Parts: sequence; C-alpha cells; structure tokens
Amino acid sequence: MTTWAGRTAIEIAAAVREKRVTPREVVAEHLARIERLDGRVGAFRTVRAEAALAEADELAAGDLGGLPLAGVPVAVKDNLAVRGERTRNGSAATPDTPADEDHVTVARLRAAGAVVVGLTNVPELCVFGTTEGVYGTARNPWDPSRTAGGSSGGSAAAVAAAMVPVALGNDGMGSLRIPAANCGLVTLKPGHGVVPAGIGHGDWFGMSENGPLATTVEDARLVLALLADVEPAPAAEPAALGIAVSVRSPMAGVRVTRPYADAAREAAALLAEAGHRVRTANPPYPLSLSLASLAHWTAGTAVDAEDLDPRGLARRTRVHAAVGRRFVAGVRKGESRERLRGRLGAFFAEYDVLLTPALARRAPASADWHERGWLRNVLANTNYSPMTPPWNLTGWPAMSVPFGRLPGGAPCAVQLVGLPGSEATLLDVAGQLEVLHPWRRTAPLG
Repeated sequence: MTTWAGRTAIEIAAAVREKRVTPREVVAEHLARIERLDGRVGAFRTVRAEAALAEADELAAGDLGGLPLAGVPVAVKDNLAVRGERTRNGSAATPDTPADEDHVTVARLRAAGAVVVGLTNVPELCVFGTTEGVYGTARNPWDPSRTAGGSSGGSAAAVAAAMVPVALGNDGMGSLRIPAANCGLVTLKPGHGVVPAGIGHGDWFGMSENGPLATTVEDARLVLALLADVEPAPAAEPAALGIAVSVRSPMAGVRVTRPYADAAREAAALLAEAGHRVRTANPPYPLSLSLASLAHWTAGTAVDAEDLDPRGLARRTRVHAAVGRRFVAGVRKGESRERLRGRLGAFFAEYDVLLTPALARRAPASADWHERGWLRNVLANTNYSPMTPPWNLTGWPAMSVPFGRLPGGAPCAVQLVGLPGSEATLLDVAGQLEVLHPWRRTAPLG
C-alpha cells in the first residue's frame, strides 16, 4: 500500500491527476494521521473531517487535469476565513459565527484543487511567537517540550508532523518565519502587495502578509504562485549574486547564540563555494529599531482588539493592546518605516541578498505563556526572535530555510532577505541550499 502522508504537495497532486490515487484516499490518510498524532502536537483548533471527505469526493467528480494542487490536503491558520467554519483567531473574545465565504487565499488554494482539512491553533489575536491559549497548545513535533513558535505555530506543526504537506499562514513580525525555523520548514513572507492580505483590521498597518509553509522549496514556490495568482517562476540556478552575511542581532542587547550564528556562516560558505560573492556585512540597523518594532507590534494588536470585549481576552493581550493604543496615531503616519527603508535600502544597493540566522536561540519551552505576564512574554519573544521584524517594517520579502540541527536535535535555520520583487531570487538561493545541504523534511513521529 502506498503511503501519501509525508509526500510533497507536488507528488500528491501528480498522483491524483494521473488517477494513481483518489482525493478521498489522500485526505482520509491525512485525517487518520491527524487523529493519531494531534493529541501530542496540538496543531489544530478544529478538524473538518466529514466536510473534507465530502469535498474530496466532489473534487474527484470533476476534471482534475489542470489542478496544480489536485487532492492536496491543506491546513489554514485560524485568522483566515474558511467558508462555513468559525474564525476564532485564538480568542474567546472573537465572534463564534461561521464565515460566509473563504478568504481570497483559501479560495485560490481550493480553486487549485486543495482540500482544507482544518484550521490551526494560534496565540490570541496572533500576537506572540509562541502558540498556546484557550483552544490548545501547538508543540514542535521535533521536540514537544518546546513551542512550535508563533503565530502560525499550528500550521507549522501540522506540516512538520506530516499531517498536511503544506499549510497557509501569515507573518506580521515573523509569524511564518519563526515557527518555520523551529519546525524545520521552508517559508517565504512575500513583499508587500504580492499576495492579498486582508488579515485583521488593516494587516497590522500593512506589515502582515500571507504565505506558505512547506517542506521543500518547490512546494513553497508553487503555493506562493497560487496565492499570488501568477504562473510559478521556474526554478533556476541563480547567477553569481552579491550576498551579505550578518550574524548581528537587529535588536540592541540581544545576542545570537552560537548554533544559529554557525548555521549562517556555514550556509554562507556553501554559497561562496557555489560561486556567489559572499561578504560579511552588517546592515545599518538603527538604535531606534527596538522601539519602532514594539510600537508597531503593540499598535497592530490595539487596532485588532478595538471591537472585542476585553473581558474575553487574556491579560497579556489586554496589556499589549493597552500599550499599543498610545502608538497607533504615530504608527499610522509610517514615517519610521519610511526612514528604515531608506537606511536599509542603501545597504542593498551593494548586495542582492542578506543571509542571517533565522532566530537567535532555541524556542521557549512549551508552556502556558498566555497565563504569564506581559513583560515576560515580550522578553521571551524578543530574545529568541529578533531577526524577523525589520523586514515586516520595510515590507520586503524574507524567508526561512532549514539548515542543520541544534544540539538537542531540533532543526536550525537561516533567513534570506531581499528587496521588493526578489521572491524568485530568494527561492532560487534557498533551492541551492536545499541541494547543497539537504534536510529531513518531517519530524520522526511515526
């Protein structure tokens, strides 16, 4: 008997189109894996078992020939609408009413033949870099004692545990890249405007972007193209690029630990051997970056919480929103982001790609962070994930790529960053790293 759980989305879709397997068989196998493993992982808030099987049957009755994701099970982050399902955004304070229609990104994946098997756990209002709350705790399938990360933690855990081959998430301060780095996945936060956003009330002032979580570069490339509604750019061997490698934290006072710094340096050495012009160079991050990041992070939450009953919110979320309210007016002006683009744009005049560690240290323990104080949460988040926020503030594309292992055996990762429009280049560089330094695609959960 052929096993489909653990296969790539591209492999599954090809088999379905060629009628080597039916959509129902693929979906049923993945649902069985979810039922068997999710009690240990906590990826899903809700599983659409009956609906997904019915939709798989309906799909099989039509023409599968032109569907790039024919029969592929996908998971959707629980801040994006799925028709007929409740979008809870990790919070008891959100409306408990079914969505009338799919979010545009969900609709595009369904139009490509994907079957939504469930909605995944997130921290309340998708605020933090750990995923836990009233609907469950998402753990890293590689090391269940550690958080999967956040805020797309459930989506990342689902893919890493081979419960689905690809998942949909989004990223406002690192919410795709952080869990992808923890869980050994490929993700790309696209540049602003590449993929429709429509996340919360204003996309955190335009900083939040929807994107894929996958186990291979080619799956990520395909799903990104479908989300952007464009033809996938074929994989290419990138011409010699100017690549800057930096292991310095953008946030003053935060140290990058040796495993992550070593991963970036080793990845840089491989790219240099492949013919790229690699230099050690630190972007001119301003000292004000920490405050700007905090202002935008909290202000986005303040706007998202405006219409919610604060009595239904966890204390850390209420404090986060209260802090952010004093920043909203200034953040709306966009002046600090424009200054940052100018400052960092000059750096990219010399380099095509920036290579950094994806994180500064291993993820925090999987714990009831939603019951802990606000400052403790902020410090835990900042100390392990300082590398991602600058590229939400600029609105430029950035991706996380698995690279090596941490001492305990969980995945390590690097980050690739480029100027607007460089998504294909980043994917090509990631593809080179995948060939030069392959990774195990899913956690050994059995």
